[in-house]
Amino acid sequence: MPDADSPPVGPYQKSSAGPRAAFNPPSQNISGPNPEVSSVRDSDRILGILQAKSRRAIEGREPVKEHLLITRYNPTRVEAGEMLSYKDIQEILRVPIIGVIPESEEVLQASNQGAPVIHQKETDAAEAYHDVIGRFLGEDKPLRFVDYVKPGLLKRLFGGK
Repeated sequence: MPDADSPPVGPYQKSSAGPRAAFNPPSQNISGPNPEVSSVRDSDRILGILQAKSRRAIEGREPVKEHLLITRYNPTRVEAGEMLSYKDIQEILRVPIIGVIPESEEVLQASNQGAPVIHQKETDAAEAYHDVIGRFLGEDKPLRFVDYVKPGLLKRLFGGK
């Protein structure tokens, strides 16, 4: 049950207060690294603060419930060894995965328009965010957009998206 003094979820890596905000953390945290080593290191540092140095930890209260949301994920680049796999990230951080958001032009377009990408119907990123919301609310949903799909013969010969 969330504390009355703190919000239910907190994205510390993205806040301007940074790690200092973790000293009075909410009851749940969604850590959102990119599949790059520096981003995973930052998430690991923040998770360590939540686990060891937060007010909850110092007072011996129930630990913050942690979730892992991987953003900008590209299975093709993972296959090529250019970024970490979601399994590697989960193994490093030891946090249950709540979702994987695919790398997408729609995210950049939505950001430039000042509109949430979740409102862009029938896009992979929007569908992935809907999956995350469902999982957060307790629904059992499979992870999507994480497997490398080898291009077919025509696509290899003629290219295209």
